[in-house]
Amino acid sequence: MNRRDLLKSSLAAGAALTLPVRVSAQVNPTASRDAQLFAIAREQLARVGDVLWKKDIVGIADFGLHSSKRRFHFVDLENERVQSFHVSHGTGSDSEHDGWLKRYSNIEGSEATSRGAYMTRSWYTGRYGTSIRLDGLDPTNDHALPRAIVMHQAEYARPEHVDRWGRLGRSNGCFALGPDQFDFVLLKLSGGRLLYAESLGLTENGSRVPPPVTQTELLRSDNGGTFERTNPGVF
Repeated sequence: MNRRDLLKSSLAAGAALTLPVRVSAQVNPTASRDAQLFAIAREQLARVGDVLWKKDIVGIADFGLHSSKRRFHFVDLENERVQSFHVSHGTGSDSEHDGWLKRYSNIEGSEATSRGAYMTRSWYTGRYGTSIRLDGLDPTNDHALPRAIVMHQAEYARPEHVDRWGRLGRSNGCFALGPDQFDFVLLKLSGGRLLYAESLGLTENGSRVPPPVTQTELLRSDNGGTFERTNPGVF
């Protein structure tokens, strides 16, 4: 059994209802936002272990915040610096399109965002131009490769979209960023680094705020595996 399979099997055995390991009490909730992000990044790096190729930089997507917020954090551990961008969630996670994620799912066709740890892989050219493949490392996102859940650029993820609509557009479950922001991530986060997605609700002043909506984990399809498909990013 290789290191990645061992990680998945141990997580599956210990995770209730296949949810990934949450941020532990080791993270001081009264610390500044950046200090908490550094602690989360180090904790998840330790949890995932040697499966990663590089451990200098970690991406943290905080889907406990509204899509109008800069909730994708680029955590540079070597230089002790945090930069934050906008990131979209999936249509299947927000059918009302109000900017709040309400459902996580690892199911093919759900077009929903998945939580957990990912390893970034190589670049490729796809529907949205240059994109980054993602390898899900938890039981809640281990279908990322067959689902084609990737990081890519999108016009509907630009900061200007928030200025006009009050929220970002939605993806098909991928981590979509504005073109300028994605270029930065493409150069700095690809190539075997950690991307961690979770509902942290971590505000700029360091406080934790729960989302005003219920967030659930879709563990199985109740409609025969079919889902209503919507056009992401139109508005």
